[in-house]
Amino acid sequence: MYELKEKDPRLETHPSLRVCGVSFDLMPEGAAWAPDERLLAVADLHLEKGSAFAARGIALPPYDTRTTIARLEALVAKLKPQTLVALGDSFHDGDAEHRMDEEDAARLARLSKSLDWIWIAGNHDPVPPRAFGGAVMEELRVGPLTFRHEPRAAPSTGEIAGHLHPCAAVRVRGRRLRRRCFASDGTRMIMPAFGAYAGGLNVLDTAYDDLLPGFDFHAWMMGARTVIPVSARRLEAD
Repeated sequence: MYELKEKDPRLETHPSLRVCGVSFDLMPEGAAWAPDERLLAVADLHLEKGSAFAARGIALPPYDTRTTIARLEALVAKLKPQTLVALGDSFHDGDAEHRMDEEDAARLARLSKSLDWIWIAGNHDPVPPRAFGGAVMEELRVGPLTFRHEPRAAPSTGEIAGHLHPCAAVRVRGRRLRRRCFASDGTRMIMPAFGAYAGGLNVLDTAYDDLLPGFDFHAWMMGARTVIPVSARRLEAD
């Protein structure tokens, strides 16, 4: 296992993960890039989560949507994907588009109309807003892969899903590190939340028991400039 050293020059590359023979480059921002398909996948943007909390009297800086969109813009500019798949819960609730700042909404509309954009329906946004273009689907099949929001019990071969906001914890030289992560056993991948304010559920939680049974999987933990694979047997529960 590599230590999570952000200044290590080896961390400038993006590690690859294969799911049912399809290669993904795992980005430290929390996106998965399939170069052969020119497809970029992100999960759980939760746009306007900050304003939803503010409406309930929980004060959070109202910049989560702008930060999330900026990170998406940067990835699209760098990778130039043909297709972007947003794996559900892209909007925190049904009123999110009405609370969104006009400038943020305009930026998202320009971005989503600049390529083939697929909105996968989530539990927070079963009917994603039509104002931002793109196609809305329950799930998308691409070769051996199925992109959907909520993962299904194993075996679910070829599944690329979100929903659970996976994270992982590991101890390195006595220090406990907890990071968002991709979780995969090679037959499926559960993606981390991309949204700036999204939390995380430890991959050793019982919620994953039917998805990644046993310890025959890796958590691909996100650092500032790379993603590090860590065997499930090395992880710590919360």
